[in-house]
Amino acid sequence: MSTPVIPLCVDLDGTLTRTDLLVESLLELLKRNPLYVFMCLRWLLRGKGYMKEQIAKRVSIDVNILPYNDRLTEFLQTEQQGGRPLYLCTASNEQFANQVASHFGIFDGVMASNGAHNLRGRDKAEALANRFGEQGFDYCGNDMTDVPVWKRAHAAIVVGDQKIASAARRVNRQIILFDQARTPIKTVVKAMRVYQWCKNVLVFLPLLASHQYTDRTAILHAVVAFLAFSFCASAVYLLNDMLDLDSDRRHIRKRNRPFASGDLSLARGMTLTAVLLALSAALASTLSLKFGLVLCGYFAFTMAYSVYLKRMLLVDVFSLAALYSARVLAGGAAVGVQLSYWLILLSVLIFLSLAMVKRYTELNAVLTQGKSVAAGRGYITDDMSILRSFGSAAGYTSALVLALYMNSPEMRVMYHHQGVLWVIFWLMLFWISWVWMAAFRGRMHDDPIVFALKDRVSLGVLAICVAGIVLAS
Repeated sequence: MSTPVIPLCVDLDGTLTRTDLLVESLLELLKRNPLYVFMCLRWLLRGKGYMKEQIAKRVSIDVNILPYNDRLTEFLQTEQQGGRPLYLCTASNEQFANQVASHFGIFDGVMASNGAHNLRGRDKAEALANRFGEQGFDYCGNDMTDVPVWKRAHAAIVVGDQKIASAARRVNRQIILFDQARTPIKTVVKAMRVYQWCKNVLVFLPLLASHQYTDRTAILHAVVAFLAFSFCASAVYLLNDMLDLDSDRRHIRKRNRPFASGDLSLARGMTLTAVLLALSAALASTLSLKFGLVLCGYFAFTMAYSVYLKRMLLVDVFSLAALYSARVLAGGAAVGVQLSYWLILLSVLIFLSLAMVKRYTELNAVLTQGKSVAAGRGYITDDMSILRSFGSAAGYTSALVLALYMNSPEMRVMYHHQGVLWVIFWLMLFWISWVWMAAFRGRMHDDPIVFALKDRVSLGVLAICVAGIVLAS
């Protein structure tokens, strides 16, 4: 008489897939309308299972592009081919669970949360024991809420680190571990996009333009402003990536980002976002109220850009130009400098040109892939020529504004050797041409500011311009 095969029950969130479908679906819902947060609180009063069901009715998740655990998937396919019954047992809503089960085609059944029940922890343990009997099933899970299930299972399959394995071992002697190391710091740094902090050096521009680069207090305020903007920007990047999971997973390069790939959990991402915003607010509180208002406006406008504006034709590039210019305004507020309208106009025009370089570069990448439409944008590849025209026109106009600015009364007061400044005019014309040539030849980084701070020619132009300002004063 043959020994009956023990069924294997597999968790979904954090186990079979390297993400959390509740958090993903909630973020997608709030992305559509942030006011749904109040409805979620109302639904939660009727139970977590009911809330999950209501969210699932209103959003869709493409399970075909979710980040799955490849090692576990191979193990499950081998077990299924050997004749072992597999069951998907998850706290996620049954709608998503059934879609995942259909995607793999290896599961004999699905047990999931519905409007009346939230299949998690002890409730999941009770449901499995009732269906398969005590120790009548093996269970594969990934966190502490699975300990009650492992206690009543025949064997515990753990997807996680040694800490989770130790907890499982205390209630079940039979352990199989799919070891997953803790998230490395470099993954967190990558998610924060620390390299993008280089954009925030723009806050130092008013300090340089007002000749306060020898004032220690002004320098300190500028440094604090730089850090406040950097922490705030990183928080926005985290939120943006968590809201753009679907489009990022469809992008040839962005699908490797920490959240899209599952290398960093959404729960940790939200915690990190809150910490960064708190740090940014704490730093901003040491500066002027005006700086704080600019920073708050930057955060609000950036979120609007991430959720809505970046999908709108031309509105997106004007929004990017405004966000770049906000850094200059914040720098002026931090050191107490009243920016001239010339400098503001110059900033808007040159950053508008660079924003169009960014879009042009993205469309060029889309064209290289043989596609005609940029996902999540309002552009098609046929728009490249008009973007190039608009962008170069804005760039050269900014140089014209600079020339007029150099002949203004304010400049005659501030600079004793105005002739030296004309070198900056010619260098600006050269650099704008250089950037657009780099974009045209496909050598541009996704962000032209990042490109400029890595490109030797651009760095040389910047160094000469700074030297020119110092010599002319």
